[in-house]
Amino acid sequence: MKNQIEIRTATLEDIPEITSIFRDTITHINSKHYSEKQIMIWASGADAIETWEERISKLYFIVAKIENIIVGFAYLKNGNYFDGLFVHKDYQRQGIGSKLLRIIESQVMMNDFEVIKSDVSKTALPFFDNKYYDVIKKQKKTVKGVVFENYLVEKIF
Repeated sequence: MKNQIEIRTATLEDIPEITSIFRDTITHINSKHYSEKQIMIWASGADAIETWEERISKLYFIVAKIENIIVGFAYLKNGNYFDGLFVHKDYQRQGIGSKLLRIIESQVMMNDFEVIKSDVSKTALPFFDNKYYDVIKKQKKTVKGVVFENYLVEKIF
């Protein structure tokens, strides 16, 4: 039987689990598409605890749990900018990302926006493509002096 995925609002107490998922997902899953240096810089974002506190306090930020373990999270910025979606490296392809995405999209529609946008990694692009997101443009972003290639995607409701 499939484990029940429970969704709830993130709390500051969740930060250790959230940052662990963030770091582990990048180092284990995204490493297929990005260099070691890119992975190191990107994963170091887990150490910015004040940034995570601010996200949880100010943004629409949800976590997915299975049997009291946080297995994923997602957050929304400015009503319709999907700023982050991460699923635990050991819980990939179990419907967690899809469930988080559906709830984020519902929130966008409840906020009366007709479009949702996101910057997604090369790794995440097939997931968003399968959920009817269109690539607006391929782009390069610089983080701590390192250039990353990603995609601006959108979905119109």
